[in-house]
Amino acid sequence: MRATILQTNTVWGKPSDNQQNAEVLLCQAPKSDIYILPEMWSTGFATSPEGIAEEVDFCSSNGSLAWMKSMARKHDAAICGSLSVKTDGGKFVNRSYFVYPDGRVEHYDKKHLFFAGGEHKSYTAGTRRVVAEYKGVRFLLLICYDLRFPVWSRNDLDYDAIICVANWPTPREEVWSTLLKARAIENQCFVLGANRVGTDDQCTYTGASAIVSPYGKVMAGGGAEEGWTSAELDIEKLDKFRKTFPVLDDKDEFCIIEKVFDKELKHNRMKS
Repeated sequence: MRATILQTNTVWGKPSDNQQNAEVLLCQAPKSDIYILPEMWSTGFATSPEGIAEEVDFCSSNGSLAWMKSMARKHDAAICGSLSVKTDGGKFVNRSYFVYPDGRVEHYDKKHLFFAGGEHKSYTAGTRRVVAEYKGVRFLLLICYDLRFPVWSRNDLDYDAIICVANWPTPREEVWSTLLKARAIENQCFVLGANRVGTDDQCTYTGASAIVSPYGKVMAGGGAEEGWTSAELDIEKLDKFRKTFPVLDDKDEFCIIEKVFDKELKHNRMKS
């Protein structure tokens, strides 16, 4: 399977501009089975989503999700990326869509909201892990800050690759690159990290998108410019590696128990 990351320079709050830009990159990139866009690729990282987020019905019928469906059909490939979405219930979510060429859609709502950036003040956290399967490859969907939490992404032999879409800023680029490799090594999987370039009101972004092998080796890197990066995911070699070196058979058993608490209160206590 060929996977390609589209490392875009996102225009703030301009979905149509960002759709056009992404389509140019799609046409320039090699023919692939799956294309991956960054976090909130159509708007930029909007921590104040009112007026920016797309209504879920509009998103699907005429908005950025509709564009993803159109591109998936046109290029006969899966497309993945996250959007700022307002649900029917009026909640805002940072939602990663995995779109199949036939129009089917899987979605994952970001579990770990970025507290330091205020994301938790406007968005509702997701509660379920999502694995999307395409052409025999199982992809675990993560969004940006999720990458820091290895328990959430621990491989129970239920996936072959991680897709992590992000708006990861320049000052923490080394952390990003290190965590991509760590998640690949500890989970014996491919990791596809899609980051953006450019600037917004808060940060600069220097890309460093990467496709990492189960050995922790960078197979393809996006550098610091807008463009694409691409690599073949050899699942047969992955299966052979897991059989000859069955690290995941020796993993610790655990279950995730949800803890509900007031993060704002905890933060205030830490400051006092």
